Amino acid sequence: MKSRFSGLFYGYYIIIAFILILTLIHGLHASYGIFFNSLLDEFQSSRAAISGAHSIGFLIGGSAAILLGRLCDRIGPRIILTIGGIMSGLGYFFMSQMTSLWQLYLFYGVIVNMWPMPADVMALSTVARWFVKRRGFASGLVKAGTGLGMMLVPIIGSYLIQTQGWRTTYLIVSIAIVTCVIPLSQFLRRDPAMKGLTPYGIRDGHGSDAMYGGYTFREALHTKQFWMLCITMFTIWFCANSLIVHVTPHAIDLGISTSKAAQLISILGATSIIGRVGVATLGDRIGLRRALLGCFVLTLIMLSWLYSASEHWQLVLFVLIYGLGHGGFFALISPLLAEMFGTKALGSLFGVVTFCATVGGAVGPLACGMVFDNTGNYRIAFLILISVIAVGFSLVLLLRPVSQKPVGETT
Repeated sequence: MKSRFSGLFYGYYIIIAFILILTLIHGLHASYGIFFNSLLDEFQSSRAAISGAHSIGFLIGGSAAILLGRLCDRIGPRIILTIGGIMSGLGYFFMSQMTSLWQLYLFYGVIVNMWPMPADVMALSTVARWFVKRRGFASGLVKAGTGLGMMLVPIIGSYLIQTQGWRTTYLIVSIAIVTCVIPLSQFLRRDPAMKGLTPYGIRDGHGSDAMYGGYTFREALHTKQFWMLCITMFTIWFCANSLIVHVTPHAIDLGISTSKAAQLISILGATSIIGRVGVATLGDRIGLRRALLGCFVLTLIMLSWLYSASEHWQLVLFVLIYGLGHGGFFALISPLLAEMFGTKALGSLFGVVTFCATVGGAVGPLACGMVFDNTGNYRIAFLILISVIAVGFSLVLLLRPVSQKPVGETT
């Protein structure tokens, strides 16, 4: 199981590379809210219109996740993410030069947002192939990169916007993407066989799907459990992305300073790291479905709290506790898919699930922006989030295992 060049299993190098890549890519993705008011002022537009670029980007990214997830099953993530680093860098560079609203939709909505969701799919499906034992823990570590990015990047970005302006900040971002993502991508490999290794834990007898057993892509599409997970992820992202985009403007509307409002996303990112690693590890012990149900319960409670929160300390408490469930959601889905359907077509299946998630992530912020534009506050929007997340909870409550196929069985 160990590399001949080091005492450390190479799968951990894969994890480290993905952590750093996701820290940057998703940290920037989560920072859209701190640019929100600058973009409003620049383009003299509505909140729904500015939110729309983020929503369009989610649909683009979700569609790309299906195609690139399937491609990752074949050639692995290294070449794909190298190209992604180049394109993302160019996209942020063009954003630093934009003068019209349509350019925001093109450069951010299409070019930049094509990559965050596929990066998730490639990271989690690849790690699931490298680890059988402690798969939930490994997935949680990878997704900790997203939380780390949410914690650090908004603070750095907010400082840069205040001192350098939003255009220079986007220029700095473009340089950071190219100089970080491209070199890190060179460490990535699709599976242990490409390094002459076997998955972590296979010698200990953990997990019969280790060598790519389980359902084919078409077979999984014909199970109701797969589509239940797709709808579940729609509800999760509807809620999560709405909060990421709108919690900062909501705090500012309540009279909280811009710097303190931006810190809410950073606090959310910090606590989500604990959720991503802790909840995923707990899932290895008590079962992934039970852990997922716990995340839903926590989210429902905290959304109810948010509905009546009006003080800074109340919003801080919200992101502190909600962040645990938020992080847990995104660390549990990939290992749950692998547990239910095997790893034979995991990248393809996770790509479809991610597409459904991004539809929710696209609709949610846009809907919340439209509600605000028509009512002048977010109260009805928060009630919508509570209702949507309750649907996801019900689906996971009804979710039952699928019958497992023998390793290597094909149709």
